Amino acid sequence: MDSSNLGSSYLQNPVADRWDAIVIGSGIGGLAAAALLAMHGGKRVLVLERNSVAGGFTHCFPKAGYEWNVGVHYVGQVQDRSSLVGATIEHVTDGRLQWNSLPQVYDRIRIADREYDFVAGRERFRDRMKSYFPHDAGAIDRYLDAVQSCFEKSTAYFKERALPRPLAWLAGPLMRGPFLRWAARTTADVLAEITTNRELAAVLTGQWGDYGLPPGESSFGVHSMLVSHYIEGASFPVGGPSRFAAAIMPAIESAGGRIAVSAHVREILLDRAQRAVGVRMQDGREIRAEVVISGAGARNTYESLLPPTAPGVAPILAEMRAVPPSIAHLCLYAGVKQPAAESGVSGTNLWVYPSPDHDANLARFKSDPSAPFPLLFMSSPSANDPDFERRYPGRTTLEVICLVPYDWFVRWENVPRDQRGRDYEDFVQGLQERLRRSLEEHVPAVRGKLEIAELLTPLSTRQFMNCPYGESYGSSATPARFRLHCFAPRTPVRNLYLTGQDACLIGVAGAVMGGVLTASLVLGRNLVSVVSKPHPRAS
Repeated sequence: MDSSNLGSSYLQNPVADRWDAIVIGSGIGGLAAAALLAMHGGKRVLVLERNSVAGGFTHCFPKAGYEWNVGVHYVGQVQDRSSLVGATIEHVTDGRLQWNSLPQVYDRIRIADREYDFVAGRERFRDRMKSYFPHDAGAIDRYLDAVQSCFEKSTAYFKERALPRPLAWLAGPLMRGPFLRWAARTTADVLAEITTNRELAAVLTGQWGDYGLPPGESSFGVHSMLVSHYIEGASFPVGGPSRFAAAIMPAIESAGGRIAVSAHVREILLDRAQRAVGVRMQDGREIRAEVVISGAGARNTYESLLPPTAPGVAPILAEMRAVPPSIAHLCLYAGVKQPAAESGVSGTNLWVYPSPDHDANLARFKSDPSAPFPLLFMSSPSANDPDFERRYPGRTTLEVICLVPYDWFVRWENVPRDQRGRDYEDFVQGLQERLRRSLEEHVPAVRGKLEIAELLTPLSTRQFMNCPYGESYGSSATPARFRLHCFAPRTPVRNLYLTGQDACLIGVAGAVMGGVLTASLVLGRNLVSVVSKPHPRAS
């Protein structure tokens, strides 16, 4: 299914006035929650997406004979149906989504002129790291033990978020405490207790761009879950990430639900008892439902969609000040008029760093845009999707991502693209040219062959993804985030729930699990145990 066919236009096709549930936003968390409500509660769910295409960060966009991803580059655990993530995605897609494994070396870390491969499999990874750092074998073992310990303790922490409020109040401290002893510390603090080898620490944290915070700022909780997510390898959806929405949509529609695109929600409606009872659209129309679920992010929900007088909103807004929005990003979309099999482009992702000090690299770049890029992530969707050649014959695509502060772009945020002036054009063109040169330097197979190279800025993320700060991962995964209660499916407004990254954790897996936790609360049953069972279509 073409991503442009995901959902029908709210503006052109009538929408009923009443539904069992309304979901704001069609990101993977919103779609997962809607599908589970339909599958296990028989709920008629209306999913409202302000963009013209459903899928949130899982959608793709075609241009000039190419196709690129907006946010999904690889996913871990999905080919292991015994894993919770793999079983959950299998469940919400009803087995319709196929996966292609990335190469055994799924990530390559390049620090200055030195390279380190991340190989699939915990023991293979352990052995490979010890081959690079033979004098640090004990530290590598301690590191993997810490990652495993933290990851195991996260299960109870997230299960607590799906408990009814009275049970959560009673059991919460015991369920959260063991994980918080890890998650309330930074990744750098935990690594400092394990090793004094700066290069080893830099390599072990070489995927920090996947959660958007360098070691000195990120929670070790998010780091451990990210490492655990990928340590057995990674995969890519066959047919591209837009297949997520295409595979989930039938479950929603089978119960009488619908995905409506170009559907801009202005606010959440509350009755006299301050309960959520529906939404008001941008055109003024009111649509009613017994349950409202927001996948628009915690900040958008509490700052923009609810009145400041709604119960509990003021304290939550005060709490959220302790956790900034996640960092924004640039993405260079590049294309070569040559089949992936002949282009010499590998399916291995490449992480490029100028030095082992990730925090200092980022701080230098934030203060000086001409400084070396603190991080570059390079991947090739066409190399990892065996169906790409059928859809776009004779084409190779690449994406180069760099994290940047949104502050650089804020003065143009309310200015139309064609009116931003020479300063903006020069600034963006300079960044685009630097990224293009970096791509050709680090992937020499495409040098001189690029037919197209186009830059996405944080302003595009703000416009199309409704991320007011151009943020890539919702709210930042700092230690403070895990201590707060506002980043959870429950809200202080009755009949209103959150889903997606801010309801659970960043990334595709975190957003999907956010949908599971939200649907569990709405239906009053433990769907985690339901979705973890083997799917009948699984081989």
